[in-house]
Amino acid sequence: MDLSLMAMVIYASIIGAAIGTASGLIPGIHVNTLAILMAVGMPIITDAVSGTVAAEDIPLLMSSAVVSAAVVHSFTDFVPSVFVGAPDADEVLSLLPGHRLLRDGKGMLAVRSAASGSLVGASVSVILAIPLQYVMLSGLSDILEYATVPVLITVIAATILHEKAPMRKLWALALMMVSGSLGCISMMSGAEWGGPTGIGNVLFPLLTGLFGLPPILQSSGSGEIPEQKDDIAGTDPMPGAKGVLAGGVAGWFPGVTATVCATMATIISKEDRPERFISMVSSVGTASVVFTLVTLSVTGNGRSGTMLVVKDVLGEGLTGFCSPSFAALLLSVAVASLLGYFITIRAGGALSSMISGSDASRMNKAILVVICCLVALMTGLNGLALLAVSTAVGMLPSVSGVSRITLGGCLMVPVLLMRIGLL
Repeated sequence: MDLSLMAMVIYASIIGAAIGTASGLIPGIHVNTLAILMAVGMPIITDAVSGTVAAEDIPLLMSSAVVSAAVVHSFTDFVPSVFVGAPDADEVLSLLPGHRLLRDGKGMLAVRSAASGSLVGASVSVILAIPLQYVMLSGLSDILEYATVPVLITVIAATILHEKAPMRKLWALALMMVSGSLGCISMMSGAEWGGPTGIGNVLFPLLTGLFGLPPILQSSGSGEIPEQKDDIAGTDPMPGAKGVLAGGVAGWFPGVTATVCATMATIISKEDRPERFISMVSSVGTASVVFTLVTLSVTGNGRSGTMLVVKDVLGEGLTGFCSPSFAALLLSVAVASLLGYFITIRAGGALSSMISGSDASRMNKAILVVICCLVALMTGLNGLALLAVSTAVGMLPSVSGVSRITLGGCLMVPVLLMRIGLL
């Protein structure tokens, strides 16, 4: 890759970073939606840059922007999770620890821990990408292809059996089934979730109801949000390395989401300090983006919406060992990771300053109004109904004393049923 093309890849990555920032910071907008819009608008983009960029380079530059957007989204989506209570699919498990730190005046510690974990996850994944690609091309991919269903069953069983008391195990089973039923109903009727904006995502009301609103409704809501202090020394990026393996599993196995793998990592490797837990879970989401790129280059199959767009744009140009296109996209990941880290810190700092010292009751009410309005705009009346039902279900873990990770069944159960042909 010559220097001029490298410079254009970096420039495209910066544009993608801006797109990923928007999708990450605005609740309810997923980067997959924006990636699809970019793919649809490719003829317009091609016409706009013709004469400036060689026609044969445009697919690679478009793919660089899409990959960069996905990486930066995996960084910035933690910010609305902790400050607004509107989680993205990859951040649902870190929402409660982040909220606790916010209530202790350490919201920026949560943000810095998430940013550090994502940066570690991206960095280690980029280093491992080419060796892993070689191993997969050497035959390991064929062996792993048959392990998806056993992996899902193992994680679901471990999530239930993780509860110690027999009654809690029964509660965990019930919550897994109820949340799984909600996930199945939501995904089966996904075409009906378009609100006035036409960019609705069924996961927005589902995950916000299960994980985002219950802590807000169950909090006392009195007093002021503590003054937020920026504790740089308190962050520990090393737990992020633990999330890389789980991110690799999410990137390879079809349908095994980052949330599933974060659940697995949570059970296997306990992190008692909330900032270390956040760092580990954040690493899973970012590492999975990189490993889905590796999977696409090995099998030609996309494991996410963004990678399906890359597949459509690049065609066969990405397959094969360490192709020029693959190396260029790894460069995009590296650029996006650095940008994502600093953007996340700056965005977190801005929101932290805004809410510091504010009235907790008023802020909670404002968050509820904002979330309901966003759900109505993006998913319509069906989305509001789902938000209400999923919020009621999301209140049950605190009543039963069961871990909230059992609600991850909303993603795990539908995927398992689809894989075995029952959905």
